[in-house]
Amino acid sequence: MSRETEEQERRAGRQVALVIAGAMLLWIAAQWLGPQLGLPGRYALLIDFAAIAALLWALIVTLRIWRARRDE
Repeated sequence: MSRETEEQERRAGRQVALVIAGAMLLWIAAQWLGPQLGLPGRYALLIDFAAIAALLWALIVTLRIWRARRDE
């Protein structure tokens, strides 16, 4: 594997880690802040779907990284 490819995979891995951590932190904060502000439940559902979308994206990128490494 070339040095450039390894660096791209490392960068993608860091990006995935940041997306996972950020999504979970924002989700936890929103779940706590929603009732404090009196937001309707539909906003909680919207936040849940956004977190699921972020985690799904992270899973897909992680699988692409894993397949690329396996193929090398």
